[in-house]
Amino acid sequence: MNIFLKNKDYRQFSIASFLSSAGDILFYLALMTYASKLQNYSLALSLIAISEAIPRFFDIFGGYLADRTHHKFKNIFLMCMLRFILYLVVGLLFASHLNDWILVLAVILINLISDTFGSYSSGLISPLVADIVGKEDFGIAEGFTSGVAEVINTVAQFAGAGLLLFMSYSSLAYFNALTFLIAGFLYLRVGYIHQKKGESLEHQEINKKNFWETMKTSYKQVRKQHSLLSVVLIIAILNGILDAMEALIPIVMAGHRSTMIISTYSFTIAIIGVIISIGAALGSMFGPQLFKKVSIFTVIILALIFGFGVTSGALIANLYVILPFYFSLAVTASLGSIKLTQWLVTIVDHKILASSVGLLNTILMITAPIMTTFLTSISGFSNIKYALLILLIIEILVLIITVKICIQSKRKLQTTKRVMSTRTE
Repeated sequence: MNIFLKNKDYRQFSIASFLSSAGDILFYLALMTYASKLQNYSLALSLIAISEAIPRFFDIFGGYLADRTHHKFKNIFLMCMLRFILYLVVGLLFASHLNDWILVLAVILINLISDTFGSYSSGLISPLVADIVGKEDFGIAEGFTSGVAEVINTVAQFAGAGLLLFMSYSSLAYFNALTFLIAGFLYLRVGYIHQKKGESLEHQEINKKNFWETMKTSYKQVRKQHSLLSVVLIIAILNGILDAMEALIPIVMAGHRSTMIISTYSFTIAIIGVIISIGAALGSMFGPQLFKKVSIFTVIILALIFGFGVTSGALIANLYVILPFYFSLAVTASLGSIKLTQWLVTIVDHKILASSVGLLNTILMITAPIMTTFLTSISGFSNIKYALLILLIIEILVLIITVKICIQSKRKLQTTKRVMSTRTE
């Protein structure tokens, strides 16, 4: 929060990010609502979900291209302008009298293109934010941005439902376009001010290696840091556990309505979603400052223990056991991700920073659909209890491995300190 209040450049970057994020969420809800009214709504909603997921796989390529970009401010502005134009077109399409399916398919394609541009924009922004706030405070800044984004996500979901009562689909598309226009000029303004002062935030040195060489270099730098690669893989599995829980708990609720439902099924789903969002927001916004001296291993161990509590609550079908553990899991998991990003930013060369963050995001994302598909398939073909028991076993195994790595890391650190002390003497 202090960085946001004191650092004007970071504040403008954050506001630009919040604006475009809010616009995206409102438009996504509008598109989902429109698609849900089609005759074959299940296919339409599936296509939208796929179009939202595909651009995440481009984070690694977006980061690589960003590291090869000389004029980052100019290109961020151009990406915002392109997305502004794309959603103006979407607004015109909604205002036209096209066939419903042709309209939805066209909008899905445009949304896919826009989100792909967004992957590149994110890669451009990360190194600039690291320069603006400094590498040591990057985690705090990233945590604040992520936390506020979670709050915006929650508020926008409720606001979107209300806005659709008196705003048209085309109006929401125009609103989304406007957020990108304003964001673009905010980014451009920061770049212009620094250029005018003669303080360029854009490093002259850029990455000139090809894609595979860049990934190899990033991997080597991560490997040099003891236990960092292990932590990346553990947090990736933790993300998979979180996503699997989101899919499995509604299935448990459907089979135990007497003990798992508060008022209605949809209302209970909404409560769980809000609790997760609040937990993630608090963990991201305040965790990096309050738990600055707490090791990432301690945070991960706590997250796995809370995850064990959530799964156990699901096995006994008790919502009141699940909710407090789920909230605590969201807090610690979000804090762990922020600490991991901070660690990565501190040790990786600046010229391949965006590529490394993109690689990290890709690794963290891949496990989620794999674990969710695996466990929901078990639930579908046999029994939900078997899926939960397997999830419980995974949590226990990962917890044991994490504790072992933590002990090894502490021993190595102590050995290094003794060697350094001996050399000094």
